[in-house]
Amino acid sequence: MEHQYKISDPQVLKAVSHPLRVRLLGLLRTDGPATASELGRKAGESSGSTSYHLRELFKYGFIEEDDDQRDGRERRWRARHAYTSWDAAEMSDTAEGREAVRIMHLRQAEMVQRLLGEFDVAQWPRDWVDAAGMSDHIVSLPPAGLREFKEKAEALLRDLAAKYAGDPEARQVSAWHGAVPRSTPTEEDS
Repeated sequence: MEHQYKISDPQVLKAVSHPLRVRLLGLLRTDGPATASELGRKAGESSGSTSYHLRELFKYGFIEEDDDQRDGRERRWRARHAYTSWDAAEMSDTAEGREAVRIMHLRQAEMVQRLLGEFDVAQWPRDWVDAAGMSDHIVSLPPAGLREFKEKAEALLRDLAAKYAGDPEARQVSAWHGAVPRSTPTEEDS
């Protein structure tokens, strides 16, 4: 699997931003190769619906057939990339790009909401419950400070993943960070 898929075409970002496609791609990345039927059961969708959306993900280069684990009756699919990225500033040069970025940000927020809703503290040991969760901070930063936060958070996460690789207590963890300015831009910001 390649590391990342960097999107520069708003049409491609729009194609992956469909709620079921986001979910299917996430399942293939976290749970590994699967058939349309298997993904349909996990996502609560029909195999016909998942088949259609898998074909769309394939068309835009997000997934590929998994020839190593071929099922005689049904195609098995796998993610081609560990994660997807895009340059929001570059995408925002057009109305179509701005809309694609806005929709994708909303899909990301929906995913975070779904995953937090699935996290049942009664099912996890205290160490996991104490370590998990979210926080929000309101700080004043210029764009350079916000960029530095983003870069340092990503670097720290990569360092910790490498440090704890192979630890018997390690589990897949969904980690998020995000930040946006809270007020409408003024003429000074332009």
